[in-house]
Amino acid sequence: MAPSRKQQLSVSCCSISLSSPAVALGSKHLVDSLKFLCHLSVTLALGLSDLVEFNLGSPKNVGPFMSVDLKHNILLKFRCHGPPIRFSTVFSSELRYIANELNGIVGGRNTVIAITIWSHFSTFPVEVYIRRLRNIRRAIIQLLDRSPKTLIVIRTANVQELGPEVSLFNSDWYSFQLDSVMRKMFSGIAVHFVDAWEMSVAHYLPHNLHPNEIIVKNQIDAFLSYVCPLQT
Repeated sequence: MAPSRKQQLSVSCCSISLSSPAVALGSKHLVDSLKFLCHLSVTLALGLSDLVEFNLGSPKNVGPFMSVDLKHNILLKFRCHGPPIRFSTVFSSELRYIANELNGIVGGRNTVIAITIWSHFSTFPVEVYIRRLRNIRRAIIQLLDRSPKTLIVIRTANVQELGPEVSLFNSDWYSFQLDSVMRKMFSGIAVHFVDAWEMSVAHYLPHNLHPNEIIVKNQIDAFLSYVCPLQT
């Protein structure tokens, strides 16, 4: 079947197109239980909307959030990364650095970790970003040493709308530099990428820091393609 105009055909991986996340998460190809641990934009986490969310009374965008699928024994946890944070006030008790969180995870074949970290660093020198990524890389290597079958997926940067005000302190050129540093930092270790840059820059929809639902659907498809790869 020919792909629709809404479907992204990646040049880097074989992505499946799903009518909903439940199609993949309930498929016979998936393991019997999964634990998703997300440190990323709320956009991608909320894409797994077939799960039932627990009301933890957490602030919007900040978390922590938790959702479950009792039928398929799936648990999804989300929290925002540590500072810098630009979107809201966050209690200091909820400021968790990704590396520290990774150090507290047992991992294993039923654990999937999704990470995004770039946008809030776009107004800081690249050296600040590099230091943060080094700590995350070290924690990932240690996690994979103790639990090699843990699946780790990193969502890349994406292009954004650059109006007169935003253009004063942001640019896609600098975001691309951060994204290139991130890809290089995690090369050579067992992590996978959801290429949000490719998906957003090539799409007919206008650029947006928080992409349209169509693009998020493609990101979810790519993400679940790693979780539930096609059987050959």
